Amino acid sequence: MNLLLLSFILIWHALSVSSTKSHPHVRIGAIFTLKTINGRVSKIAIEAAEKDVNSDPRILGGRKLSIAIHDSNFSGFLGFIGALKLLVNENVAIIGPQNSVMAHVLSHLANELHVPLVSFTALDPTLSPLQYPFFLQTAPNDHFQMVALTHIITYFGWREVIAVYSDDDQSRNGITVLGDKLAERRRKLSYKAVLPPDPTATSADVTAQLLNIQSMEARIIILHTYAKTGQLVFEVARKLGMMTNGYVWIATTWLSTVLDSSSPLPLDTLNSIQGVLTLRPHTPHSTRKQAFISRWKQLSNGSIGLNPYGLYAYDSVWMIAHALKLFFDQNGTISFSNNPNVNGMGGETLNLGSLSIFDGGKQLLDNILNMNMSGLTGPIQFGSDRSPLYPSYEILNVIPTGYKSIGYWSNYSGLSVITPEKLYRMPANRSISNQHLYNNVTWPGNTTEKPRGWVFPNNGRQLRIGVPNRVSYRDMVSQINGTSQVQGYCIDIFLAAIKLLPYPVQYKFIMFGDGHKNPSYYDLVSMINSDVFDGVVGDIAIVTERTKIVDFTQPFIESGLVVVAPVKRLNSSAWAFLRPFTPLMWGVTTLFFLIVGAVVWILEHRKNDEFRGPPKKQIVTVLWFSFSTMFFAHRENTMSPLGRIVLIIWLFVVLIITSSYTASLTSILTVQQLSSPITGIDTLISSNKPIGFQQGSFAENYLNEELNIPKHRLVPLGSPQEYAIALDRGIVAAVVDERPYVELFLSDHCRFSIRGQDFTKSAWGFAFRRDSPLSIDMSTAILSLSENGELRRIREKWLSEKACGSLQSDGTKDEQLQLNSFRGLFLICGIACFMALLIYFSKMLRQFTTHKHDSSSNSQPSTNIPIQTFLNFADNKQEGTSHKKKFKRKHEDTSSIPCSK
Repeated sequence: MNLLLLSFILIWHALSVSSTKSHPHVRIGAIFTLKTINGRVSKIAIEAAEKDVNSDPRILGGRKLSIAIHDSNFSGFLGFIGALKLLVNENVAIIGPQNSVMAHVLSHLANELHVPLVSFTALDPTLSPLQYPFFLQTAPNDHFQMVALTHIITYFGWREVIAVYSDDDQSRNGITVLGDKLAERRRKLSYKAVLPPDPTATSADVTAQLLNIQSMEARIIILHTYAKTGQLVFEVARKLGMMTNGYVWIATTWLSTVLDSSSPLPLDTLNSIQGVLTLRPHTPHSTRKQAFISRWKQLSNGSIGLNPYGLYAYDSVWMIAHALKLFFDQNGTISFSNNPNVNGMGGETLNLGSLSIFDGGKQLLDNILNMNMSGLTGPIQFGSDRSPLYPSYEILNVIPTGYKSIGYWSNYSGLSVITPEKLYRMPANRSISNQHLYNNVTWPGNTTEKPRGWVFPNNGRQLRIGVPNRVSYRDMVSQINGTSQVQGYCIDIFLAAIKLLPYPVQYKFIMFGDGHKNPSYYDLVSMINSDVFDGVVGDIAIVTERTKIVDFTQPFIESGLVVVAPVKRLNSSAWAFLRPFTPLMWGVTTLFFLIVGAVVWILEHRKNDEFRGPPKKQIVTVLWFSFSTMFFAHRENTMSPLGRIVLIIWLFVVLIITSSYTASLTSILTVQQLSSPITGIDTLISSNKPIGFQQGSFAENYLNEELNIPKHRLVPLGSPQEYAIALDRGIVAAVVDERPYVELFLSDHCRFSIRGQDFTKSAWGFAFRRDSPLSIDMSTAILSLSENGELRRIREKWLSEKACGSLQSDGTKDEQLQLNSFRGLFLICGIACFMALLIYFSKMLRQFTTHKHDSSSNSQPSTNIPIQTFLNFADNKQEGTSHKKKFKRKHEDTSSIPCSK
């Protein structure tokens, strides 16, 4: 029995030893280009992490982590061969590859063999977890970096950006994301300069692209490439004078790795990147991070500096180690099985049968994705999109002494001068007003003044400014006879605004039109979109159709379409006193005089002796009382409270009416009045008569398309003289034109007048290309001209009106007081009369009922019908109501007798 037990123990021990020997190490692979900065830093960090993991037996339970690092040496082919070697040797995970080109290829192998690929440098945003479920990015991918760049560009107010990038998957797809994000914020990626893949780009390749950029307008350049190509770009840019004032260079994270790992930089390199902005992945400060930084000089032997990707490399090893610990705690075993997809494919020659599937790969991947640990880079967790939580960057500015930080960007709160980890404790606030960076930025050319981000293209080529060659209203804009110079109201404003720009502008005026008729302003503006002109200066109305193809400046004068028609003077006549009121107003006022008189008579008839007597006398009394209230000259006293209330309200109405009448009559008798059958655009539309418009103006399209006036009614007119002839001869009933032109026209033609109000609201401005920064700067200059009074002075110089220009009354009809203006007063008075009568008749009916009851108690029957009885009762004087009146009259009679001495 003891011998059997001893044999069993020996057999179990032998199997255990055999099992241990079969997998004494847990193998992990790594693929990097070791001649690059990130490759060298990652190798040192990975080896340090491997040593630290193996020094802690609690992690892998006595197993040892074995990491094999393969050098791809800038070759996709060598990288692929290295990956095959690692997979044949049954590695449970691979750290890398270093670039996204290989990541796209190797992810297919990882999917097939269930081996997790963990990369912190292959950050192509198109490496989708749906397509590549076994590929995991442990550092923020370039999607977030491009969002950060977009926020920076928006913060500084730049509108157009040029991208310079290497022609590979990671750079190309990153720039595509940048273009999309800029478009979301109404910014534009105006040009893409493509360079050969790193490190094959030459000076000639870079020079050719930078020379193209020099001839363009935008001066904001995003450089998205790698260290070798990036440094070459800056060297060539400095030689071409592109690292001077006016340029803005923003490099992606490759430059921050150079600054961190290659310090101190050679003087030539440092000089070529002065004023550049760059991003660095932000990792929060911690004791563990500081301790590792202190170890780094010993680990690297001072050969290279540490950058954030070294921290990500270290954390990636520990992340896989913790995932393996959980894997073993879950009773997972490292085992591989044959891949049925490679059977029968000539595996004897290619040895494809050695590519086995890692049976626990899915379980290990899930452990990594569910990781919640703290590393050198901070908390390590993955979101639902399998990207690290709270990606963030530090924004660096290169200066002569090295670099300085000007702020941070995080996906949680946007731009801030506060570290992201502090903001995570607060509610997210990404509003524009909450975006901040330090303002002590040093830009290329060693200036602290923010570059405007653009220049005139083609190395200072003169701006081609289109000017309408007008044949009428030449005060607006005109060519000086026999010269190439132009003058006029609009030209003076343009020249004054140009002087206020903070930079010199070269320009030349180019006339547009044949000089025989006014040109089409829509065609003129369209020339900007056709690249014939860079801008248009003149009396250009800002209308919807034009704003769709160009950008306008701030308006420098208000405008709007008005109607001009012949008028005749209305001289004073014997009946001028009737003009203040319309006939309807006269009729309603007269009616209310009679109504109020009748109401007061009804309310006073039973009580007041002055409202009693024969019918003829009462009619005269009512008429006299009614119209005498107009002059507050009524002699009859009112005794009933209701009568007094009605009278007070009516006297207030009369006061308002007489005051208005007096003011209106004064105006009519002292101001020259003009009359015309055309009172505005409405009567003009309904008249079916011809309508004149200025040739080349937008008025034709507006009248036809917006107001549905047939084209056969529209008559083009070329000059103020044609306006006058057409109006005098009745060729057109009226002319529709913009107010500034009309005011000039009326200053010389006093027999015409503006009828009605402006029926459109518009303005004049200068037109430039879409998204041209010049339109913004010119708008600012025009606002300055308005504030300092220069706009008013220029207008007085060119558009001052003559004496008759002020005779533009809209006629008697507009001066007359309408019933609508007094409708409220009449309504109040009418309601007061109605309520007074209602109360009076209710009270009298109650009295009549009492009287009828008293009469029926007498034996004397009444032969009158009820209505007649009621009328008799209403006509009778109310008893006990006039004793005071009688006493008053008696006193007056007595006092009139002379006293005897």
